[in-house]
Amino acid sequence: MNRILKNRVTLIYTLLFLVWIFQFDWIKETLLFFLDSKNTIVQRSSLFELAYQHSYIVLLSTTLSILIGLSLAIWVRLSRSEELKQIVLQFSTIGETLPTAAIIALSVPMIGYGNVPLVLALCIYGILPIVRNTIVGLNTIPSEVQEAAQGLGLTRLEQLIRIDLPLALPAILTGIRIATVINVSAATIGATVGAGGFGVMIIAGIRTYDTLMIIQASVPVIVMALWFDRVLRAN
Repeated sequence: MNRILKNRVTLIYTLLFLVWIFQFDWIKETLLFFLDSKNTIVQRSSLFELAYQHSYIVLLSTTLSILIGLSLAIWVRLSRSEELKQIVLQFSTIGETLPTAAIIALSVPMIGYGNVPLVLALCIYGILPIVRNTIVGLNTIPSEVQEAAQGLGLTRLEQLIRIDLPLALPAILTGIRIATVINVSAATIGATVGAGGFGVMIIAGIRTYDTLMIIQASVPVIVMALWFDRVLRAN
């Protein structure tokens, strides 16, 4: 029953996103009835183009976070070093405590404007939830299971791949879900340094006091975040 409900909600989010992106002209007429917005700004990019740019940035940055986060967590697991574990968690925590805007601002002088500083900032920001949840998931595996694996003669690497990671998958997916949802919303700030995505339209709407433009770009971001949150849930 829970899976059926999950699939239905996911389908609703998908349809809402597609309708909003491809049929906004029809929705706009309804919104203009309630909003005092002239909407005189000519948009250079369509909603579809912004959706593609936003998705690309989120998926690329989150993929890099997953690769780095899982690698660090696996390194900690194989080393069995408590000191290394604390160092990795501390550095990951520092990365998340840094404001996204600050990372982007510090990156621009070195790597220029565009998507690159935004992807870098989102990648750093998404590492902590993945590292932390992966380590927690691996540490909660019952000792009886680990002893049984050792009794079978499995090496540490074989035990990690065949037993530990599959058992820790729900916790790992939770970390990936948190990182992805954060990146979906945080990616909008990239428009301040020339990055693409829905943030371009949001920033333009703020500068021109165009409420309709802000809503036009904000709703897809919300729906996208809800869609990823639903799809990446373990249960």
